[in-house]
Amino acid sequence: MSKSDQIALITGATSGIGAAAARRLVAEGYKVVATGRREDRLKSFAAECGGACLPVTLDVTDAAAVQKAVADLPDDFKAITVLINNAGVSLGNAPVHQAKLADWMSTVGTNIHGMLYCTHAILPGMVERDFGDIINIGSIGATHPYPRNAVYGGTKAFMRQFTMSLRADLLGANIRAACIEPGIIETEFAYIRMGEAARAFYDRPNLLKAEDIAELIHVQLSLPRRVNIDAMEVMPLVQSYGYPTLAKVK
Repeated sequence: MSKSDQIALITGATSGIGAAAARRLVAEGYKVVATGRREDRLKSFAAECGGACLPVTLDVTDAAAVQKAVADLPDDFKAITVLINNAGVSLGNAPVHQAKLADWMSTVGTNIHGMLYCTHAILPGMVERDFGDIINIGSIGATHPYPRNAVYGGTKAFMRQFTMSLRADLLGANIRAACIEPGIIETEFAYIRMGEAARAFYDRPNLLKAEDIAELIHVQLSLPRRVNIDAMEVMPLVQSYGYPTLAKVK
């Protein structure tokens, strides 16, 4: 199937990786359904793209809204061939014994429930047409624990395992599933969690950019159909692994 015949639905397309992926795929000739909660940003991006982008205001934590949004897509955007589950949050910056339960539930709601609702709504059509790609945007936090990250890392571990299970269930179908797991990316993401403290966090060279992950998404989609990248971990040049941490004994 040529790129011009393909339709990608991207969640969290109002900023960061989602917006970069939408721009990259439109430039490659895909039609894109750009979803997110900030309607003004979606409409502005759609205006840039002309008829190649359909903006859909959507909160992926609302199962009924996801089902309705997919069902109500116009005919020329209905046959989704690419689903990019990108919408994600990491709320709160406290250790587990001090964290707010509401922050945990919101993180789980977006990162896990949102992915499940979108996959549940779109995958049956891919199976019926026997063609599709599901790309889940995970995190190195799925496999590398670090402080104040228990729930976010747990949601990304779920995403990785869900992606692998998709591969198992879809064996024999012409549908690929991949999980791209970035390290530190300079986007709005950390500002939502850390506020202005993120400015110092990002004040270093050679961090990943959203466009880098968009390029990896394009690589996955451009490979021959016989090739499936199950999981791809990617870090910026300035990030690596740390030593095990020892407690300070008083």
